[in-house]
Amino acid sequence: MNQWQHSTKSNRLTPEYYLNKIEPQILDSLNTEQIHAVKSLLNQAIPKPSPKIVDLRFTVDFIISRFYVVLFVGRERRQGTRPYRVTGITKLGNIIAASLLLICLNLLITAFLFLLLYLIKSAVGVNLFDGHLIDQIKKF
Repeated sequence: MNQWQHSTKSNRLTPEYYLNKIEPQILDSLNTEQIHAVKSLLNQAIPKPSPKIVDLRFTVDFIISRFYVVLFVGRERRQGTRPYRVTGITKLGNIIAASLLLICLNLLITAFLFLLLYLIKSAVGVNLFDGHLIDQIKKF
């Protein structure tokens, strides 16, 4: 193993990982200055992750298949414009997806607050109705 080769099993996106992919006889033909130039170029080319305020990742298992959900909230570091113009069905799909996401987020927060207030009410011992809430719902 040469002086610039390191074991990078835990972090794959490093210049050393990519240098280890080069055939040894080609790598040995490069001098130290050339290796440093390649490492510098690889450091610039490898994308750096940006810090996220929210990094939520989970999977949802259905009977037929498995899906993953990812939600990132952080500072915008991408380019300001897309390389293509969004029109037609794509624009409609984006609007529908954003609307559904906001509605679901609103419902989730409302349900959480309702549950929290209900648990606080129960812990304090306040009864707003005779019996339990489920009994009142069954009356209707």
